[in-house]
Amino acid sequence: MRILVLGRTGYLGRHVAERFDALPGARLLDGGRAPGADHPLDLAADRLEQLVKTLAAAAPDAVVNCAGATGGDPVTLAEVNARGPAALCAALREAAPTARLVHLGSAAEYGPGAPGSRVAESAAACPTTPYGATKLAGTLAVTASGLDAVVLRVTNPVGPGAPATGLPGRVAGLLRAAGGDPGAVLRLGDLSAYRDFVDARDVARAVELAVTAPGTLPPVLNIGAGHAVAVRELVHALAERAGFRGRIEEDGAGSARSAAGWQCSDVSAADRALDWRPRSGLTDMVAALWRATAEEVGAGR
Repeated sequence: MRILVLGRTGYLGRHVAERFDALPGARLLDGGRAPGADHPLDLAADRLEQLVKTLAAAAPDAVVNCAGATGGDPVTLAEVNARGPAALCAALREAAPTARLVHLGSAAEYGPGAPGSRVAESAAACPTTPYGATKLAGTLAVTASGLDAVVLRVTNPVGPGAPATGLPGRVAGLLRAAGGDPGAVLRLGDLSAYRDFVDARDVARAVELAVTAPGTLPPVLNIGAGHAVAVRELVHALAERAGFRGRIEEDGAGSARSAAGWQCSDVSAADRALDWRPRSGLTDMVAALWRATAEEVGAGR
């Protein structure tokens, strides 16, 4: 089975690639922009004719789109998160119309949730940020493409390799820099929001199941833990794991990517369609993230 992964060098893309590297009978193809990629392409910039040519040469049985932008100005977000998936679908219809497409969406597409509730795939999507809006545009391009496609709407991934542009990775980096200094102060934004945190490795497992599942899949499947915890709880769990002896101060606004005070996804459809459910809890995610930061420091990164 020939599997083309876009965004392979990104946070979730690396975890997805590891899953397919270990999958018997799978041949992993790199469709990223980095030098040395098997079939280099840029969804946000390449002309449609070039995308068709590259995809035809790759001849994939499945395509996994992990490429996306989480930050930047609205134009950049639109080019990567909206134009990218639309161009990919248009090219696939010409170059590999029978290939299965698995696209990573975001729970930010739903917008704010009602406290205490879980949002299902049937809920109206009402994003309130440019990030959520552009991710929703990408999802609509995929679901309306007529391809054998599924969008996995991922909540908040936590785990090894979490980037410093997101709260878990940033806090892990700050804690590593603070070391054992009892006078250290971590100044963060408002941590009172509730989020559905899912292990990045569980996300990669869901991608593998979506690629290899027989038959037709639902157009959208939520991938998350299925319960919400306070962002403050995640930060303090990381601090405890790090042996942090300093002080944590909250000052200012929370994440600009999501204006929701509550976010929690209903993941029962993924259980039914893929026989997938999350395996790791918050403690496991935090432990894996912290171990990975130690390995990065040891490797000089």
